[in-house]
Amino acid sequence: MNTRQRFAIAVGFVVLSALISVVAAPSLPDRLVTHWDAAGVPNDTMSKPVALAFTPVLAALLLGLFAAIPRIDPRRENIQSFRPYYDWLVVIITGFIALVHVGVIAFNLGYAFDFTLFILAAVAFLFYYIGILLGHAERNWFVGVRTPWTLSSEVVWNRTHALAGRLFKLTAIISLVGLLFGEYALYFMLVPALVTSAITVGYSYYLYEQLERSADSSTDSL
Repeated sequence: MNTRQRFAIAVGFVVLSALISVVAAPSLPDRLVTHWDAAGVPNDTMSKPVALAFTPVLAALLLGLFAAIPRIDPRRENIQSFRPYYDWLVVIITGFIALVHVGVIAFNLGYAFDFTLFILAAVAFLFYYIGILLGHAERNWFVGVRTPWTLSSEVVWNRTHALAGRLFKLTAIISLVGLLFGEYALYFMLVPALVTSAITVGYSYYLYEQLERSADSSTDSL
């Protein structure tokens, strides 16, 4: 399967979202529940036309951005080196958005389920794939852990992404376990995600400084 075919799947998810909006519209109320708290209790609504259009339009805009990135990145050749993983990320993100859209519509049609747990489960699988992607990402300006230190050193980039990939997978697993804890499930996703972000940024800085000190020591010894 090539890039064009993978993007065709992503386009299919966008079109599917739009079609579902059109088909479901007559059966939906004038205002749709579109937000839930950590306990899964609805706490905000949106007008039907806006709610039904928002997700397909968002997915289409993101798809356009994802299609442009490999062409505009100054290190576009590096994206090509992990292009299949990048393309599948696009497919998974558009699929995730479509899934959220279907969930919102189903809830507003009267199907009873815990929407927060539904979304957290989907996010966990998204995180796991991000962990896979990070393990293959080469240095670029748009995809990955982009700190001043990873962008300045290929060694720092590679080591930081190896660590980040493992941490994102672990975060996904912890998030899935958290689904067993009801209203606290959100924290099983949020806290590990924040810790993962802090560790990867801090590690990239620490590793860069260590490499710089080693280089300075080698220069001084000469």
